[in-house]
Amino acid sequence: MKKFIKTLKNIWSIEELRNKILFTLLLIFIYRVGSFIVLPGIDPNKLANLTESTKSGMLGLLDAFVGGAFSKASIFALGIMPYISASIFMQLMTILVPQMQKVQKEGESGRKKINQWTRYLTVIVTAFQAAAYIGYLKSPGNAEALIPSFSAYFVVSTVVILTVGTLFVMWLGEKITDKGLGNGTSIIIMMGILARLPQSFIQEWTSRATRGGGGLLIFLIEIAFLISIIMGLIMLIQGTRRVPVNYAKQIVGNRQFGGARNFLPLKVNASGVMPIIFAQAILFLPTIFSGFTGGGWAKYFTDHTNVIYMIVYSVCVIAFTFLYTALIFNPKQMAEDLKRSNGFIPGVKPGQPTADYIGTIMDRITLPGAILLAFVGILPGIFQLVFKTQQGFASFYGGTSLLIMVGVILDTLQQIETQLLMRQYDGLMNTGRIQGRQATTSAI
Repeated sequence: MKKFIKTLKNIWSIEELRNKILFTLLLIFIYRVGSFIVLPGIDPNKLANLTESTKSGMLGLLDAFVGGAFSKASIFALGIMPYISASIFMQLMTILVPQMQKVQKEGESGRKKINQWTRYLTVIVTAFQAAAYIGYLKSPGNAEALIPSFSAYFVVSTVVILTVGTLFVMWLGEKITDKGLGNGTSIIIMMGILARLPQSFIQEWTSRATRGGGGLLIFLIEIAFLISIIMGLIMLIQGTRRVPVNYAKQIVGNRQFGGARNFLPLKVNASGVMPIIFAQAILFLPTIFSGFTGGGWAKYFTDHTNVIYMIVYSVCVIAFTFLYTALIFNPKQMAEDLKRSNGFIPGVKPGQPTADYIGTIMDRITLPGAILLAFVGILPGIFQLVFKTQQGFASFYGGTSLLIMVGVILDTLQQIETQLLMRQYDGLMNTGRIQGRQATTSAI
């Protein structure tokens, strides 16, 4: 406890770090306040059906990312998700399109061009999603919340406000990244997810308390499982295979360069949370047509506790993990970079043999990483099925929400620890340094 209090004092004593934390908290507060401001032309007292319809499925996931703003018909209803979609698209284009690769390799100017294109694409994506959201608000059951006297202006005003709201949230994220603490986009998503945590805990506690002593015991067991899963996710996110690399000695004048031994860290989960997001998006497609088919086989993809859903979902996550890792991980480029810097892997020839060796190791560690990622994805359904857990609370046992939360917290703690070590303070841990997700190419 003394160590913890001392660490907090050290953090607060660093003026730059203190200002970063306060600035980040201020912008997060502004974002959370905006999440409760309802769109013009909507009666907030008649949104019960909208709230009920966003408790599960892809809409439930979207509502979780924006902190409940979607179900509240808030001015931030779309949150930062259009920007995330645009960022993912631009990221894939820089991998698949040679012309985009050239722009990316232009350095700072290329990065600014891609960021500008991403902003333009965000406006387009937001406008389309805003139009779809209006259609959703006008659907049977939700249309009761619309105020008839405002109907003439509702479509135009809603598209404009939702677009401006998303751009404002994107601006908040960029400001947090520039002057605050951590990655702004990730921080905003994490705060949206965390906003549901207290209510989910209270609902689960109330549900268990009504069942007597046995219910409270199960609640304690659930908390223990939750802590264990979080510890396991930390290991999954930080897990790396270190490949030894030697650097050849060079003598320039009277000085010797190189000759050092280093390691090439290959992450077990190089794809981050993207395979889970892709898998959920694919499995959401059949539910779109369920209204036209009258249910049928599509109903299996709306129930997260269904065994068929879990099997198909796991296969999709594993497949997307290999696909996305192949897109973002380039063993040949790594081998060329090692060769240019006079580095080599002991016992492996430079060039193509090194690329093949790195690719083989990556394939071997990606398989267990993909299986663990798939297991994390279906954990909420398993806990809801086995423990009869409330759906909101069960979502924190794994899946996208918990994976993003743990990853963002690790990234933020790593930045704090770096600031402490730069000023000769002790780190946050006695047994080593905190590793975030910086090596992972991810939009989130």
